[in-house]
Formats: sequence, C-alpha cells, structure tokens
Amino acid sequence: MNAAPVALVTGSTSGIGAAVARRLSADGYAVILHSRSSVDVGRAMAAELGMANYIQADLAVDADRVRLVRDAVALWGRLDLLVNNAGISRVVPHGDLQAATPEIWQELHEVNVIAPFRLIAEAEAALGAAADRGRPGCVVNVSSHAGVRPKGASIPYAASKAALNHMTRLLALSLALSLAPRIRVNAVAPGLVDTPLTADWTAAQQLWRERSPMRRAAQPQDIAQAVALLAASDYVTGEILLLDGGLNLT
Repeated sequence: MNAAPVALVTGSTSGIGAAVARRLSADGYAVILHSRSSVDVGRAMAAELGMANYIQADLAVDADRVRLVRDAVALWGRLDLLVNNAGISRVVPHGDLQAATPEIWQELHEVNVIAPFRLIAEAEAALGAAADRGRPGCVVNVSSHAGVRPKGASIPYAASKAALNHMTRLLALSLALSLAPRIRVNAVAPGLVDTPLTADWTAAQQLWRERSPMRRAAQPQDIAQAVALLAASDYVTGEILLLDGGLNLT
C-alpha cells in the first residue's frame, strides 16, 4: 500500500480542480486526476506531478461514478481525501422561468448533487479505513456562493449548489453517527474565481473590484488553499466555507 495519503480530485484538469490537485500534490498527497473529456491533458498533468494518475469518467453516468472510485482505490490501495470539484452550470436569466426547463434542472442536479453523493457513497468504506491509519477520511465538496445567497448563473444552478451544501451537512452528521469519527465532510463555496470561463464576466469582475473588501475575484490557488486547509483540519466537519472575498458583508 502507498505510504502517502491519496486524494481523488474530480474535474481536475483545469481551473479550480487543477489548482487543488497541484496544491495537494505539493502537500505530499498522491493525486488521482479526473475529467470527463480532456484525457490528454489529464495524462500530461499526471506525468508532470509525478505521484499522480489520471482516470476518465463521465459523472452523469452512474456506472462511471462507480468505476472511478473503484479504480482510484485500486491504484494506490487507499483513499484519504475525496474532493468533489466537478460540476456544470447553465446560464439562464433568473426572471425567465420558462427557459429554466426540466431538462436543465435534471442535468444540473444529476452532476452537481447526485454525482457527489454517489461518489461519497462508493468511497465510504475506503475513506473510513483512513481512520485506522491515524486520521479520519475527508470529503471536500466544491459548492458556490450561489448556494448560500440568491445569486448565480441560473436558478437551477444555484438550487443545485444549495442542495450540495445541505447534503454536506447531512453527510457530516450521518457519517459521524455511523462511523464516528472516521469521515469528515465539508464544503467550500467560492464566489467569482478568475478562470478562462469567467474572463468575459465584466459585470461580475467590476462588482468584486468595487464592493468586496478584498477588491478582487479569487484566484484558483485561493480556493485550493482553502481545500487544503479543510483537508488538514481534523476537527472541522459540516462547515460550508464561503470564499467570496467578503462580498457577502456588503
């Protein structure tokens, strides 16, 4: 069995997920990278990090979720940390109720809520076994400030992240009651993060520069630092760490 702790980071070939994977690798984790489609990028990143592997899986498909966890555990013989970073969004004006179709609701809920739950369920035994090595297993879900405040790209997206937040708390309690204190479950809830996806969100960029106490959007490394903090904090569970540079205070 690998001596280093092992982390599976979903959606980890770009943006926040890539920053999290790099930070955990620097912190001494063996990292399992994942994406739905960017296979070449994932393999190259695994080679770059060294103590890393890549697994492709479509988290909208339950068989792929099961395979991802099974193959991840098989690679290193253990799993200490699961970072549920992968998610999807759809831009729909909040006032256009007809545009928020049942298909959009179902698509976002499947990937943003059901997939993280199923990955945690499949990884439960491996994460629980981490406690036998001296530290509880850990789950960090990557949510959004849209799940805390009435904001976000669409109402279905915001509602899916609110569901992820509440699921985080429910699992922190239920897993502690059944496996105490073997698995911790927390979430980070970023606001605007500077990534290629948000490069043309000029209104949001201006909002963060003018109204947030930190006067800027987050960098992916800021979110990675918070994930690493939660991974290292053995007494913290059931928390939703809001990372919006203080915008919620205004």
